[in-house]
Amino acid sequence: MPWARHGAGHTLAFDEMVAWLATVASKSAVRQLMRVAWSTVGAIVARVWADTGGAVDRFAGLTRIGIDEISYRRGEKYLTVVVDHDSGRLLWVHPGRHEATLNLFFDLLGPRRCAALRLVSADGAPWIARVVARRCPQAVRCADPFHVVAWAVDALDVVRRQAWNNAVGRVRGPAKGGPGGRGVSAELKRCRWALWKNPENLTQKQTAQLAWIARTDSRLHRAYLLKEGLRYAFTVKGQAGREAIDRWISWARRCRIPAFVDLSRRIVRHRDAIDAALDHGLSNALVESTNAKIRLIIRMAYGFRNIDALISMALLSLGGHRPTLPGRTRPPTLPQPTHG
Repeated sequence: MPWARHGAGHTLAFDEMVAWLATVASKSAVRQLMRVAWSTVGAIVARVWADTGGAVDRFAGLTRIGIDEISYRRGEKYLTVVVDHDSGRLLWVHPGRHEATLNLFFDLLGPRRCAALRLVSADGAPWIARVVARRCPQAVRCADPFHVVAWAVDALDVVRRQAWNNAVGRVRGPAKGGPGGRGVSAELKRCRWALWKNPENLTQKQTAQLAWIARTDSRLHRAYLLKEGLRYAFTVKGQAGREAIDRWISWARRCRIPAFVDLSRRIVRHRDAIDAALDHGLSNALVESTNAKIRLIIRMAYGFRNIDALISMALLSLGGHRPTLPGRTRPPTLPQPTHG
């Protein structure tokens, strides 16, 4: 029939209306307004996306992509997400976070388009690095600055916990992390957010807590400065950032803090990808933003029993081809208020 999709129980106009509502409203609102079950909404979204995705070439002109994974359900349930840095569109989503999963994307992309990729941003996951190196060796892989700084935050937290254990007497032998005592341990526990936050975001109280750490625990304060030194390299970027990384590695190797000595080795292993991020200014911020929107879609729907319905909803909402209301080619123009 010209007014319905093959095998569908609803008209084209009804499908488009439900699909548009599903991208802007909650599950309960769509159910009550359109008087259909949520499983029916999922089937309609899948049909609309099948027509939309099949009518456009989503992978045309790709040169810069971002790859990441997102947890969508408890029990180690993950999705691999690929985003186009140039257009900001969600390109591809698939269950799993393994090499075989990512290989499916490059199989779909094809050898010619794989050869056209110039930059790929990702975290330090080895399975992403191996697949990118094998399927598009000419592409430069850029390490995500947020994840690299997060490594330093994790190392800093290891040092803070050691200082806290020393303060409460949980470590046998002489304390190595600073002064002891219950009052010191309680203060160290309250200083966690001050150590984690960026200096420009500190409150007056948190600034005072950092000053207290500098006076009472030089080892923990040195770990905090190491964290900030690594963050500074990504702030200045370019050649200045490369030189800052060189100085930071030299400092971390001599700091006598095991957590940061290990981190310096990790930085050296990922140095090429870190230098590429400093040179090109590419990060996974766009991918993380897309992941946050996918989580919002999941919350608005109160979860998805069918993973295909979730993928269709994410692609329809974030793939750059959202449905429009039937009979409308552009958003309605609201009357402008008059003054005077």
